[in-house]
Amino acid sequence: MSRVPMRWSTASTALLAKLVGELAFESLLAPEPDGDGYRLDLPAARYAFAAARGAFGGWAVDPASLRRLPVGPHGFGADRPADDVQLFLAEVGPVLGVAPTTLANYLVEITATLAADVALAASARPVAELAKLDHGELEGHLTGHPRLVANKGRIGFSAADVAAYAPESRRPLRLPWLAVHRGLGEFRAVPSLSEHGLREAELGPETVAAFTAVLRERGLDPDAYVWMPAHPWQLDNVVRTMWAPEVAAERIVPLGEAPDEYLPTQSIRTLSNTDRADRCQVKLPLRILNTTVWRGVLPEIALAAPVVTQWLKGVWASDELLARWGTELLGEIASVAVEHPRMSAIDGSPYRLRETLACVWREPVEPRLAAGERVWPLAAVLHVDSSGHALVAELVARSGVDQGEWVSALLKALLRPLLHLLFHYGITVNPHGQNIMVVEGADGLPARIAVKDLIDDVSLSLAPVPERGPEPDEHDPVLPRRTWPALRAYLVNAFLVGVGQPLDLLLPRARLWDRVRGEVESYRRRFPRHADRIDAADLLGPSFPHYPLNGDRLLVTGYAEQANHRSVRPKGEVPNPLASATAITPPDGW
Repeated sequence: MSRVPMRWSTASTALLAKLVGELAFESLLAPEPDGDGYRLDLPAARYAFAAARGAFGGWAVDPASLRRLPVGPHGFGADRPADDVQLFLAEVGPVLGVAPTTLANYLVEITATLAADVALAASARPVAELAKLDHGELEGHLTGHPRLVANKGRIGFSAADVAAYAPESRRPLRLPWLAVHRGLGEFRAVPSLSEHGLREAELGPETVAAFTAVLRERGLDPDAYVWMPAHPWQLDNVVRTMWAPEVAAERIVPLGEAPDEYLPTQSIRTLSNTDRADRCQVKLPLRILNTTVWRGVLPEIALAAPVVTQWLKGVWASDELLARWGTELLGEIASVAVEHPRMSAIDGSPYRLRETLACVWREPVEPRLAAGERVWPLAAVLHVDSSGHALVAELVARSGVDQGEWVSALLKALLRPLLHLLFHYGITVNPHGQNIMVVEGADGLPARIAVKDLIDDVSLSLAPVPERGPEPDEHDPVLPRRTWPALRAYLVNAFLVGVGQPLDLLLPRARLWDRVRGEVESYRRRFPRHADRIDAADLLGPSFPHYPLNGDRLLVTGYAEQANHRSVRPKGEVPNPLASATAITPPDGW
């Protein structure tokens, strides 16, 4: 067998194992014990496999164990390795009651994800090498959302687009810039940053002069326009078509390509500057469907970003504990929003058509690092290389401490400020693997975190909290108010389930849940005045509502056009491992 089919078979088996495990975790499938493993009986075949059971009732299916026994007129046929994720999906979809249109579209996403996984496998590097990479480079080696199976669907991208713009392609790109007439586009920034100051900082004087000349040569006033970068794919596929009248009327003017090179992060639409680490990350809309939503940027979201950042910076600046812990806030300090003049007038128009032209500039992390520090995305702790070695185990080994001590350092750096934000201020961020960056100290241990992606991932308590002071109330749509249990769901689903559950299996000697419980109890002892809030959030109760990410796509949302972003609704409960954990008091005595 040639190497390419082997890669496809291996990647397909791994994706099938993840699909079986996630559907079982979401109670859509009910595998039955079978000897030392499990079996799953479908009308067309039996699937047999071994699996480890994780916290919250999770499943980690061993890809090497997967076997398929077809059902024939006289019983089961000969078993074979189960290495066809497409076949399994076609067999299981009708059993689950997935609508044919949804099943067909999901098959497209699964197949695109499989192709991306094959490409990743072809250039995979061992964890010993990955542990040395800069965070921008490391992003291109990570495998995507830990819970969503079709996590690289990217509907709208061609194969050439994936090769040019996907993070795993690791190809730097340059950004075209546009001038958008002020009657169409609006610039916002934090008070300390001017529009011209941002231009100079992000482009440099030579490029500013060159772009100014483009406008003057057309007889246009440069100050009559706001300037912004666009993603090259979006410019070609959306701006030059959907915005063609505005381009023809010189209300949108292409200025040319800026010289800096960028690499896409795991979110694809956010890019990091590889030439100048002191320059901002940029978040740019892409009209592609990936991990359940269209990856645009709504105008109202872009406009609110600097306001929310400035308010959160005020919270940060006034808090002695956040300062002591070194918790960084990577603010979204400036934005340009462009509302389509016709699409915005259509009541109920699909959100993917209203979020096609905007830009958000985010502060970079590099200027915040001290000598000897390095930074990596939280998602890195879940990466496993092609030889089965976990990157987090490599990080632990390099630190020279045992698993428990390393996890205690991670929780001190990460969980402690998240608990403080939640219970002291009634604020929650969405602490999944892309939104949290871990700053590693010179000793190799997690030292502190940087929080990013604020504007559409921050929520406030519905109950008033005096400690957070006056709020930017006019931005209620982007700072939603929620009950304490609903606020808790961000911490539970993004961090405890999304990161903690697989991390617990990768570091089995760390006693993760005992250490998490220890941090929660220690926070309560430190802040007895917040007991009512802590009780209302109930992090130590017997169960949590379950949010079935894959099942929501398959059985609820499908692929219908939607006027607004839709949140996944809870269904059922999952057991809480913290309820039965034996608390380990943090080693620093907190």
